[in-house]
Amino acid sequence: MEKIGRLNGKVALITGATSGLGRAVAERFVAEGAQVCIADKSQERLKEMQTHLGEAIITVHADVSTLEGNLKMVEATIEKFGRVDIFIGNAGIYDGNIGINDLSLNRIEAAFDEVMNVNVKGYLLGAKVVLQELLKTEGCMIFTASHASFYSAGGGPIYTASKHAIAGLIKELAYELAPKIRVNGVAPGVIATAMGMPNSLGSEAPSIISGVEQALPLPFIPESKDYADLYVLLASEGSKAMTGTIIQADNGISIRGLVRTSGGL
Repeated sequence: MEKIGRLNGKVALITGATSGLGRAVAERFVAEGAQVCIADKSQERLKEMQTHLGEAIITVHADVSTLEGNLKMVEATIEKFGRVDIFIGNAGIYDGNIGINDLSLNRIEAAFDEVMNVNVKGYLLGAKVVLQELLKTEGCMIFTASHASFYSAGGGPIYTASKHAIAGLIKELAYELAPKIRVNGVAPGVIATAMGMPNSLGSEAPSIISGVEQALPLPFIPESKDYADLYVLLASEGSKAMTGTIIQADNGISIRGLVRTSGGL
């Protein structure tokens, strides 16, 4: 893979990076010259990623919702590469856009715990465990937020609450860790890839609703790779004046008109 070079010499740790958005970010970071530790729960996909990207990466089988899993991935990164410059909290699961009226009483507690453990606790634990290493390099943290961090109907109440929490986490960590560590986020809109689901709600997320792009001012469904360059920007010197920033890459959801989706040029 051709090295473009904006991240030459940098070491990144990325969670949830064997499929979808995380995979696209890992591939782009390697192309930009970074060495990458990929942490994920799927041993099969980790093996495939190791074959795909070769010596530029290491893979770690880890559960980000546990302290043990987070310690394991940071220790593996230091053992192999000797440092961490960039931590990307990306692992996440969806709630299937199941509304509160449709969440049964015998599933709601388990679903809440599963989603929050991955989407919120996983990011917080990762930030805590990698903190001392990032202080050494004066590195950065980047978290995957969502349009559901700002608006309704990007998921059900559990997913939306988890992504609103991430918006708050980004801002609080940016405040606490300045000036040594920059903390930013990317909030994608619709992506043409499936997310995992909590076991309590089923194994597969629903597919993208046909025609949803027509409700967007930029009327297309982005692929995962369309967002990867935003993570490169936030990891590079090009964003050295940015912290506490969440890039809303959501096809213009925030500027939809009342009468028309867009001006229509």
